Amino acid sequence: MKALLKNYRQSPRKVRLVADVIRGKKVIDALNLLKFVDKRAAGPFAKVVASALANAVQAGKDQSRLFVKKVAVDKGTILKRSMPRARGSASRINKRNSHISVELGEK
Repeated sequence: MKALLKNYRQSPRKVRLVADVIRGKKVIDALNLLKFVDKRAAGPFAKVVASALANAVQAGKDQSRLFVKKVAVDKGTILKRSMPRARGSASRINKRNSHISVELGEK
């Protein structure tokens, strides 16, 4: 079963650090690990994993046999802003977004 979170307002590079922690783990273990990960993306990641778990249970899968089969963090839209610089010029600030997708498998 799958779950998606689109346009999460944090850069994909930072979110992938959390994704690497739970890849391949059992779902229950992954949710417990995410409670103690000291990153901002851990909360939204836990919601996506819980959503995928709810989708799987709704489809009749056994909760104890599920594991995190695939985790993908892709880049989303980039908000382009500018910061005034010297002599009338401007430098660009990229505010990056992420798309988080979680797929569960059954052992």
